[in-house]
Amino acid sequence: MKLYVFNYHRLTAYLLMLLSVIAVMALLSVPKSGIRGVFAVQRQVPVYSVDTEEKVAAVTFDCAWGAEDIPRILDTLREADVKATFFMVGQWAEKNPEMVKMMAQEGHDTANHSYSHFRMGALDSGKICTEIKECGDVIEKLTDSKCDLFRAPYGDYSNRLLSEAKQLGYYTIQWDVDSLDWKPDISKAEILQRVRSKTRPGSIILFHNDTPHTAELLPEIIAELKSGGYKLVPVSELIMREDYYIDHEGRQKKST
Repeated sequence: MKLYVFNYHRLTAYLLMLLSVIAVMALLSVPKSGIRGVFAVQRQVPVYSVDTEEKVAAVTFDCAWGAEDIPRILDTLREADVKATFFMVGQWAEKNPEMVKMMAQEGHDTANHSYSHFRMGALDSGKICTEIKECGDVIEKLTDSKCDLFRAPYGDYSNRLLSEAKQLGYYTIQWDVDSLDWKPDISKAEILQRVRSKTRPGSIILFHNDTPHTAELLPEIIAELKSGGYKLVPVSELIMREDYYIDHEGRQKKST
């Protein structure tokens, strides 16, 4: 009579080999797009623009450095009866409290642009939360109002950043029209042409304060947009608050 010895380790190896073969065969039966979907981490996207047929757009300013041109910018907005959105760095707001109060008093959005203006895409969750919370606290203290709009410095974001901002109650806002007004060698004509050619219904237009041309060009830009039939509103009025999704281009759309 033959004696058969049960080899546990050999059996385990055979089973693992069989499972591997089955897994490979299953993957080979899935289309390439499906395989990518299995392994890819879906990239989250902030709001770059809003899907609308109405000719509306938002004028936004990032405030991180000087503030000497803010009174002129506010004068222009007041005279044109336009409300804008100011994304401000917390440290900037602390240095210019009267400017921040004036923005809020005149009905503009006072929005969060982080406390220190770090590139936030690579920061860990703790540092992201600190940057957003500290800036939000400064703005709330100066305006007696809690903001819910956030823009990452340099437009540098990650899935982690978007998730943390959302948990803190913020809508993360980018832009689809970049004036490039911060560039030292850009001309007034180039800035005007960029805004003119790229603005469409639902656009979010990016400007900065403390630049060579923006405060001077602003009356002409606003006049041209208005003559083209655009109504200029703050981001807080432009974006959807519920029943929406954001497509791969960052366009916020109504859910169907």
